[in-house]
Amino acid sequence: MPTERFGLIQVGGKDATVLGDDVKVGAAAPDFTVHANDWSLVRGLADTAGKVRVIAAVPSLDTEVCDRETRRFNEEAAALSKDIAIEVISTDLPYAQKRWCGAANVDQVMTLSDHMNAEFGERYGVLIKERRILRRAVFVVGRDGRLLYVAYMPKLGQEPDYAAVLEAAKQALG
Repeated sequence: MPTERFGLIQVGGKDATVLGDDVKVGAAAPDFTVHANDWSLVRGLADTAGKVRVIAAVPSLDTEVCDRETRRFNEEAAALSKDIAIEVISTDLPYAQKRWCGAANVDQVMTLSDHMNAEFGERYGVLIKERRILRRAVFVVGRDGRLLYVAYMPKLGQEPDYAAVLEAAKQALG
């Protein structure tokens, strides 16, 4: 059973429970399985081995802040090295993600669903028990599988520091 941490974040103005422990810079990034937009299984780290990974956990692509964040990472990805993979993970169903990506013209980042097992959410300490959504966070994982940057947003509506995330990813390229 994952650790339950109550009151770490609020959802709808009420304290909520986060499942799993926070990950730390310098530790090995936990691997996880999620689903792509076609329901195929994706091994989050193994399938992008050898690349620097930016992993963004978001509550739902259908919310204003998640929409803006994912579009921003998609724009930034076009100017980054192909050795940097950007994954945006939510608990939205894969076909909802596919529809959203088509409507938003998002094609540079991988949107992935943690809907089935919530394995990513638990392993990275971002699963909100009461709503079964992910709390907003961003992780940069180096080519060696170690966490180089970790940022958990204190509020669901707060966007990450894009400049800091992108700088960490670029530095990881070496």
